[in-house]
Amino acid sequence: QVQLVESGGGLVQPGGSLRLSCQASGSILGFIVMAWHRQAPGKEREWVASISSRGLTYYGDSVKGRFTISRDNAKNTVYLQMNSLKPEDTAVYFCKISLGGGMVYWGKGTLVTVSS
Repeated sequence: QVQLVESGGGLVQPGGSLRLSCQASGSILGFIVMAWHRQAPGKEREWVASISSRGLTYYGDSVKGRFTISRDNAKNTVYLQMNSLKPEDTAVYFCKISLGGGMVYWGKGTLVTVSS
């Protein structure tokens, strides 16, 4: 069983920065991809960024150049550094891990609010 716990959300002014963390517990050896998704009020969940087991990173168009995904293998943690935040970045941010055999786990999310 794998558990994911997100942290680091909060209230920030437009143009500010936040760093989200997602710590994984359990057996995640051989993970394929870890990713961040977000869901704004009244909208569907959308993909934000991914990092593969080889360290390759991918970003959605709306966050490219502003967000950076990274991981610390020793801590079983993936991060999302968010810079130049905009009000439209307001959402609950979820961490997801995809393991071999089609197993997928989600965290419960952390709320990011961008407002003056």
